[in-house]
Amino acid sequence: MRRFRIATDLDAPAEEDVRAGKRLRLARTASGSSADAVPDCKRPALPERLPRYGVSSVCGRRREMEDAVSIRPDFLPSASKHHFFGVFDGHGCSHVATLCQDRMHKVVADEHNNAGSGEVAAWKGVMERSFARLDEQATSWASRRSGDEPACRCEQQMPSRCDHVGSTAVVAVVSPTHVVVGNAGDSRAVLSRAGAPVELSVDHKPDRPDELARIEAAGGRVIYWDGARVLGVLAMSRAIGDGYLKPVVSSEPEVTVTERTDEDECLILASDGLWDVVTNEMACEVVRACFRSNGPPAPAARPDGAAPPAADADAENGSAVVKGVSKADSDKACSDAAMLLAKLALARRSADNVSVVVVDLRRGI
Repeated sequence: MRRFRIATDLDAPAEEDVRAGKRLRLARTASGSSADAVPDCKRPALPERLPRYGVSSVCGRRREMEDAVSIRPDFLPSASKHHFFGVFDGHGCSHVATLCQDRMHKVVADEHNNAGSGEVAAWKGVMERSFARLDEQATSWASRRSGDEPACRCEQQMPSRCDHVGSTAVVAVVSPTHVVVGNAGDSRAVLSRAGAPVELSVDHKPDRPDELARIEAAGGRVIYWDGARVLGVLAMSRAIGDGYLKPVVSSEPEVTVTERTDEDECLILASDGLWDVVTNEMACEVVRACFRSNGPPAPAARPDGAAPPAADADAENGSAVVKGVSKADSDKACSDAAMLLAKLALARRSADNVSVVVVDLRRGI
């Protein structure tokens, strides 16, 4: 009977999955408080420092790590206390997920700066335009690369298959009053409210009735080959990239704008490596159990009382899988919850990479 271990240190050694003969790389975790990435002069009092977050990203039984996570606290220059969280699940290669990890928050911030007023209408347009811009950048990625850059895995194939690469994208912007979620693909965002899960996104599966109709209207087909797949190839109907499947595979996100309430407990963003084996109800219960066992959250503080500059956060993480935050400051409940969910997915024989972000939405504590 094999045992799985989630490492809390980003430099922890990898485990071996002997039976499958594949590397089980688990050293991909980070956690923190969103306020700790804000300069001291901007830090509000403790009750206003929400949300706190934790993140875990593991390779699992896959040969390659193609997930990417981006956490960008206080990322809007024109509006304070807006925090960006994103999970990107690549397929074919990792470069589209990495592109989204590096640029999505910048594009969203730029589009928000250019948008008009109105929380719901403005954010819907912001997300749609942001996803469209990232999709264009992803499809033209190979032509924009310089010859000095190292070859990507997909470029080493003959013939090159860079246009066969894509990524899901589920992103959330958490403000003091709303949670905005944009989703393309089968990663998912779930809100726990008053002890019950609330889906803030719906998976884009090819056999979903409205998606099936859209695919057929675009001239495509859904073929059941190890599950429902677009043209017998892709197991999701929307994604960023995948130029060879346009326009059947769309990058247009579905956007929800949810008003926050005092009954909100947490927000969970995760790739399908979690959701394939763990239900929404179970995931929310794991997070609530971690909250109960850890008690009220304590303020995290660095020895010098200041958060590291954003540019240094990725270097402190020591990993390209999670970007935008430092592991030096930790919210224990969120971090424990993210690691337990990843460990649960592995124990339930998830065959995919597993990436989980847990955001604490509790107020007045």
